Amino acid sequence: MSVRRLAEEQFQPAGFSFNAENIAWAEATIRKYPAGRQQSAVIPLLMRAQEQEGWVTKAAIEHVGEMLDMPFIRVLEVATFYTQFQLKPVGTRAHIQVCGTTPCMLRGAEDLIHVCKSKIHPEPFERNAEGTLSWEEVECQGACVNAPMVMIFKDAYEDLTVTQLEHIIDRFAAGKGSDIKPGPQVDRIFSAPAGAPTTLTDDIQPIRFNDTPAPAPAKAEEASVPPANAAKPVTDAPETDKSLKTPVTAKKAAAENVKQKGDNADTARPVEKEVAPAPAPVMDEKNRPAGIERPETPDDLKMISGVGPKIEATLNGLGVYTFEQIAKWKKAEREWVDTYLKFSGRIERDDWVKQAKALAKGGEAEYIKVFGKKPR
Repeated sequence: MSVRRLAEEQFQPAGFSFNAENIAWAEATIRKYPAGRQQSAVIPLLMRAQEQEGWVTKAAIEHVGEMLDMPFIRVLEVATFYTQFQLKPVGTRAHIQVCGTTPCMLRGAEDLIHVCKSKIHPEPFERNAEGTLSWEEVECQGACVNAPMVMIFKDAYEDLTVTQLEHIIDRFAAGKGSDIKPGPQVDRIFSAPAGAPTTLTDDIQPIRFNDTPAPAPAKAEEASVPPANAAKPVTDAPETDKSLKTPVTAKKAAAENVKQKGDNADTARPVEKEVAPAPAPVMDEKNRPAGIERPETPDDLKMISGVGPKIEATLNGLGVYTFEQIAKWKKAEREWVDTYLKFSGRIERDDWVKQAKALAKGGEAEYIKVFGKKPR
């Protein structure tokens, strides 16, 4: 762990005190803890001091120590141990914490760090010329599924590209950071998979968190008066056949009753009809996309979301090697390929044609312009 020290004396203010709103909040927070345990409030009080001043000053540490009857050195130990506490002045409008742990690094965190260096300052913890922005690299911030990400004060901005972070920094620099909605910056809900569902898509009704399941339909009440030709109720108790004068079981009595009634509709059991399986889709060869000879440098079809190495090899086997070919597919051709690959609509859901058009027009730059992110 790096050594963390308080800022030089030239940056330290002469004193510190909570404002009226924060002192009321601090006193209420201290009262949440049992008598003799008030020092447990040190972290929330330091955080509130940082939110008020922008960073944790020496005077703030001493003030919190006095409020909690706590040695200053103990408060200093807490402030220097936890990296969420800033020990020197940071940007007044935004201090950007770039996650550099493995998942974010694999998804482009280094590119985000280069953006911070170019638009804010080459060194971390140093402010821009106006003193409004600063940045640092931090460890995991708990949104690995949505990598790469940054944290600005209490808000996380996830699924970032270079272009998106540049836009976010520009908005905060202009004092309009509230225009940017925190969370994923792509079409995803929280940490759910990006894009449309790819499994359990057939005749499945999604259940939302707040949905109340519909009650099961009530069973029809039985008629109070049985029909005249109804069979005699059968019980498990044995009864005597008067003609034979021997006991018979309830099951034998029921079988004899059914035999006497014959085809009576009231006692005949319904016969379940077998449902024929749905016919397999017919693939009309006239709708098969036209193939071409393998070009000297075929396009990397794996740049299209939804196409992996196996699917690319299959498409090549059909004579499909370029983005331009896929961009020209008509509906019938898309349906033919979808059936051939047994995709159940993935080509439409992932919009291969729109992706291919962007890649054919201008490669990765055009893809980012259209979709706001790099192709896979």
